[in-house]
Amino acid sequence: MKKESNVYIIGAGISGLIAAIELEKAGFSPVILESSDAVGGRVRTDQKDGFLLDRGFQVLLTAYPEALRYLDYQLLNLKYFDPGAIIFKPGNTFKVHDPLRDPSKALSMAFSEVGTFMDKIKMYQLTKEVKSKSDAEIFTEPSVSTLQFLTEYGFSSKIIDNFFKPFFKGIFLENDLRTSSRMFQFVFKMFAEGHAAVPELGMQVIPEQLKSKLMHTEIRFGQKVKRLQGTTIELESGENLAADAIIVACRPDLLIPQLSGQIKPYRKVINLYFSLEKSFIAQPMIGLLPDEQFLSNNIVFMTDVSKAYSTNGRALLSVSITKPVPLDDKLAKLISIELSALTNINAEFFEHVKTYEIEEALPEVDDLSITLPATESKAYDHVFLAGDHLLYGSLNAAMTSGRKAAEAMILSLQPTF
Repeated sequence: MKKESNVYIIGAGISGLIAAIELEKAGFSPVILESSDAVGGRVRTDQKDGFLLDRGFQVLLTAYPEALRYLDYQLLNLKYFDPGAIIFKPGNTFKVHDPLRDPSKALSMAFSEVGTFMDKIKMYQLTKEVKSKSDAEIFTEPSVSTLQFLTEYGFSSKIIDNFFKPFFKGIFLENDLRTSSRMFQFVFKMFAEGHAAVPELGMQVIPEQLKSKLMHTEIRFGQKVKRLQGTTIELESGENLAADAIIVACRPDLLIPQLSGQIKPYRKVINLYFSLEKSFIAQPMIGLLPDEQFLSNNIVFMTDVSKAYSTNGRALLSVSITKPVPLDDKLAKLISIELSALTNINAEFFEHVKTYEIEEALPEVDDLSITLPATESKAYDHVFLAGDHLLYGSLNAAMTSGRKAAEAMILSLQPTF
C-alpha cells in the first residue's frame, strides 16, 4: 500500500473527520481542506452574550451504532433529555411519557390527552416491533411516507396531529411527514433503545473530540475549493493541488462539474434563541406546538438540559421553525408573541439572542439505505464521496459514509501485482 500517497479530504465535517480517522488507521497522513474556521460542518456551536448556541437544535441519539463506534460518551459529558414531550396548546398543556422507561408514568400516560387509549397500545406495539428488527431489516422494508405508515398502522388522527407530526417535523425538517417510513422506524428505534442527549458544552464538542483523535492529519482552515479537475484540486485562491486520491466530504455537485444538478435541494430550518429569567418548562424535555396556526414547531430550554449553555444565570430557549416564513426583523417579535400566548408570560420578557437561518440543514434523499458499497462511494477514479446525502440525513449516516469512503480509497490505493 502506498502510505506516502498524497491524500486529500475536502471538508472537516463529521464525515470528513471520520474518513481521516480511518485513513490514519491504515497508515496514511491525509490533508483536510476546510473552507471555514473550525471543524464540524453543520455541527457547530457559537458563543454569544454568555450563551452556547448550537447552529440549529440538534441532539445526539446515543443508540446510533456509528456514534458508539467513534465517540467517548463519558468524555463528552452527555446531558440527557427526559423521554417524551410536552404538548403546548393555547390554554392547555399535557405530557407524553414512555411508560416502558418509567413505569411510574404508565397511569398518567394511559389517561393522557395526546391520543386514544388504543393509540397508547399501538405505541407500545410499535416500540416492541422496531426494537425487534435489525437496522438492515428496517432499511430493506418497502418505503412509504411516514404519514401513510402511521395511518396504516392504526394510529388516530389525534395522536398523529398532537405528537407524531410536531415531533417528527422537527427531526425530518419537512411538514407533511413525506419522509420514508424506513427513516421513521430507524429514528423511532434509536429513541426506544437509547437517549437523546447533548454534550455539556454544546454539540461542537462532538467534532472536536473526533479531531482530537487525529495524530497524523493536517487540517488547513480557510481553504475554499473551487472545483476538481480529475485529481487536481483548484482552490479559490488560484492555487492548484495535485492529489493521488481525494475524498469529497461536502456537496460534490458544487465541485465536480459532471455532478452538477444531481444533488437535491437541502431542507432548511430557522432556529431562534431567546433568554428568560427562568425556564417555564423546568425539566429537560422538548416542547411541541401542534397548532398549525403557530409558526413555531418545537421549543426546548437548553439550560434545562445542560446548565453550561448559560454562564450569565439566565435560561436559554431554543425555538425551531420548519414552515416557510420570511426571515426579517419582525420574526423574533412574532415568535415572542406566540410564546406569550402559550405561557401567559409577557412577550417583552423574551429577549432575542440570535436567529439562524440554516439553508442546508438536512439533505433530501429519495432512496434511503443503511450502508454503502465501496463502488457507490466512488465518483470516478481516485475520487470518492462522503456525506449523509448518500444515505439518509443524520450524524450516524455522516459517520457511516466517511468510513465507507475511506475504505474505498484504501482499497483503490493498494498495489496490484
